[in-house]
Amino acid sequence: MNIPTISVIEIAEIIGAKLIGNPKLQATGLNEIHKVRAGDITFVDVEKYYKKSLTSEATIIIINKETDVPEGKVLLVCDNPYKAYNSLALRYRPQYRITKPISDSAIIGENCFFEPNVMIGEEVEIGKNCYLHANVVIYNNTKIGDNVEIHSGTVIGSPAFYYKGTPEGYERWHACGQVIIENNVEIGANCTIDKGVSGDTVIGAGTKLDNLVHLAHGVVVGKNCIIASQVGVAGKTIIEDNVTIYGQAGLSKSIRIGEKAVISAQAGVSKSLEGGKLYFGSPAEEARTKWRELAALRQLPEILRNMKRD
Repeated sequence: MNIPTISVIEIAEIIGAKLIGNPKLQATGLNEIHKVRAGDITFVDVEKYYKKSLTSEATIIIINKETDVPEGKVLLVCDNPYKAYNSLALRYRPQYRITKPISDSAIIGENCFFEPNVMIGEEVEIGKNCYLHANVVIYNNTKIGDNVEIHSGTVIGSPAFYYKGTPEGYERWHACGQVIIENNVEIGANCTIDKGVSGDTVIGAGTKLDNLVHLAHGVVVGKNCIIASQVGVAGKTIIEDNVTIYGQAGLSKSIRIGEKAVISAQAGVSKSLEGGKLYFGSPAEEARTKWRELAALRQLPEILRNMKRD
């Protein structure tokens, strides 16, 4: 997530941290470790991940122990880096409560039509010629392009299902990302699309979602994809352009599905898949391979009977 440019000295004062390193540096973003860029703030509170954080692209690392500072970086040392990071996320992407059907800060294009009980949060942008059916909820900071249709009961931009385990129990990360829906997208009824934790959840232009589809935090769906009913996609997975996913398939987190891949119904996808191929089964494999395996498996009882006779 981008933030207004701010000096590391001010960040240290806000979170009550000790600054080690160049005090002239400035922060321009706030991101999880796997999404960081130069200028970003990130955090680490487990020693085995220190090296990954200190050698990442991040410029400012909130950390719970003093250590050597890599060149061009700053350490902000405090007792609880996670809480410090979460407080910054809340500061720069505050939680707004929806108090009216359409918030005053929403920007809505011409020729849009909203049926009864549509709710639109703060800092939402909706393009031209969009149709939102009854009981659609658009959470804060969502961006919707032109010619988008969203069917009844769908929720866009709900918080990421993303928690940190603590001695007191699970604590939710404050999701400061957003959902971006590009032009000419259609989303079916009762779909749920979570915002990113620090990056964005994206649905590419021309993509069509059936009813009861769930996209978790930070999922990126390419252009002109077809996703059938009851598909679930876990966080940070990338689906490239022109992919077809049939009903009840489940996709694991942080994988990539190649362009023009076809995933059959009820497939369980646990790893990245190449584009341009048909997959089915759980775990999902290329169809021709899976068919050969099934054909061989059907011969197993006869092979066992022959072994016993021998």
